[in-house]
Amino acid sequence: MPRTTSSPSHSPLETPLALSELHIRLEFLEKEHKSLLKQIKRKRTELNNFVEQMRTLATEIFHQANPHFQKMAELDRDIHALFDEIFTTRKFGKQTIKNIEAVYLNLQLTGVISRKQFNLELDEVFNNSEPESDFSEETAEDRHQHWQAQQSLESPPVVKTEDKRKIRETFLRLAEIFHPDKVKDSETQRYHTEVMKSINKAYQEGDLARLLEIERVQQVGEVIDYNSEDDLTRKCRTIEQQNQILLAQYENLKQELRLVKNTPEGTMVSDSRKAAKKGIDSMALMVETIESQIKVIVQIRDFVKDFREQKITIKDFLGGPPTLHSLDEEIMEDLLEQMLSELMRY
Repeated sequence: MPRTTSSPSHSPLETPLALSELHIRLEFLEKEHKSLLKQIKRKRTELNNFVEQMRTLATEIFHQANPHFQKMAELDRDIHALFDEIFTTRKFGKQTIKNIEAVYLNLQLTGVISRKQFNLELDEVFNNSEPESDFSEETAEDRHQHWQAQQSLESPPVVKTEDKRKIRETFLRLAEIFHPDKVKDSETQRYHTEVMKSINKAYQEGDLARLLEIERVQQVGEVIDYNSEDDLTRKCRTIEQQNQILLAQYENLKQELRLVKNTPEGTMVSDSRKAAKKGIDSMALMVETIESQIKVIVQIRDFVKDFREQKITIKDFLGGPPTLHSLDEEIMEDLLEQMLSELMRY
């Protein structure tokens, strides 16, 4: 078993010419090794920072927008209750009832109010649509775990087993040194306990980079004889195997970051960053937009209320609220803009 003390520096004068090729290869592999460790650290930090920004933004949205969302939910309930009252207390002919139902349906289709489950015609429209993700229940971390589970299924089992074996070897080597039971001194035991927590966490996460970083910081790397061809060959093989695992770890981090950025929450963070660069307060803009939507819904609620109280005629009611007409025009304009932007890409 290799010794586990810090490796002494070696002088080029002590290097035999016959071993120069192995020394050159070892130097190349060690440079690659250090570079991979730095890249992993940077990418891990970038991922952690982005996830933290997602949490911060979600918290900020909740605090600033939640009162407005509650107001919108209250208005939604009011409008549904008004239509229920109209259908149960007012007497109309069959065709008039169908026309009123069409107005009610139109409000649901345009997203002004929520969809009612009993409305069979509306259910048929949405029957073949995919269910929307519930982002309040499914967190970004849940999607990370789902992605990691997919990666485990898609990865070749032979490679994974070999990687785990190498990670386990590093873990056992460190555990042999830092297990608290190996020492009697209480202060050293406390120190070893903290180091073992880091070692266990890195091992459980399959994080070879962190295990190797602990090894470097604690200066417990193996000592090799730089004049021994066997030692150099073994060292080259070990670092080469480690580099392959580190490269895979780096690629996984890159892919996980891409996945996180492509979530709805991640897109919001990216958009918020872009807006900030242009001097736009995206949070204030969002609240302003919601307040504008509330004003529209209040006008529609009052329009339905006026009809219930017979302040407007059936003809005026069937014509729909003026606000809804302008809303329909805006929806069509948005659709046209989206179509044009898609065409401009080709």
